[in-house]
Amino acid sequence: MRLWLKKNSEVPLREQLVTQIILGIVSNDLKPDERLPSTRELARRYRIHANTVSAAYRELVRRSWVEFRQGSGVFVRARTGDVDGQGSELEIMISKLFRTARDKGYSIADLQLELKRWLAVQPPDHFLLIEPDAELRAILASEIEDATGAGVSSTSLENLDCDSMLMGALVLALYGQVEKVRAQLPSGTEVLALRSRSVAESMRGHTPPPVDALVAVVSRWPEFLRWSRAMLVAAGLDGDSLSFIDARTPNWKRSLSAADFVITDSLTASKLPKNCSPRVFKILSDASREELNRFTEVQSQRFDYSCT
Repeated sequence: MRLWLKKNSEVPLREQLVTQIILGIVSNDLKPDERLPSTRELARRYRIHANTVSAAYRELVRRSWVEFRQGSGVFVRARTGDVDGQGSELEIMISKLFRTARDKGYSIADLQLELKRWLAVQPPDHFLLIEPDAELRAILASEIEDATGAGVSSTSLENLDCDSMLMGALVLALYGQVEKVRAQLPSGTEVLALRSRSVAESMRGHTPPPVDALVAVVSRWPEFLRWSRAMLVAAGLDGDSLSFIDARTPNWKRSLSAADFVITDSLTASKLPKNCSPRVFKILSDASREELNRFTEVQSQRFDYSCT
């Protein structure tokens, strides 16, 4: 088995090993039941750490490409179907692409250049929400998924990995965070600003509870509790009739039993008891929800067109 390993590459050695062994299996250079070099032998041959080889073998076992045989070593796993193991279908497709390109005389550089061009023109296939507050981040992600049906990943700026997270993503941030987010992203990265609902917009369509009703406001996001107090008092409710419940505390559901009305956010609503019919106040403005929907529809049309 011949490998080409570049020690000063941006691609970790473990990943180089895994990818090349998979390519060897798919191209039939490595046969089913063929024994691979031992961890120590491979490490000595290529002057790399044995732990790197061991980690690569463990990853290949996890993906069902190879198997450990007690006392015998590591062997190429005989495949019993077209797809076997996590992620292997995509790996097979990519490996076949590389093999076909090589057989037709194209270099790796040719293939890399063409792949970069194709990836650059593909529309985003999911949203990436960047928001520092973890609880607000979870609520917003839930609302975006509900509004668009699109995939949503989320992170804070501190945990943002531009190389892996920005690929195929449209970045979203609340209006007040947009400039800070843009400053941390590669130049030219599009960031869509999200706006929050106003008090008037939040109350629209909701009949205020009776003055003497006991209203419970429940959320994992502390700011939602503070914001709701200001909103409900402005709507004419007596502050003494309001009960504010932090859904991060133990046994928080018990506090709902005495409430006549329950107000909550879109994420906490899914955690309420089944016999509870809450009034859900959303964070995103209607305008932002409509903008996200329009973007999703346009991108879907672009993708359909690119496939024809």
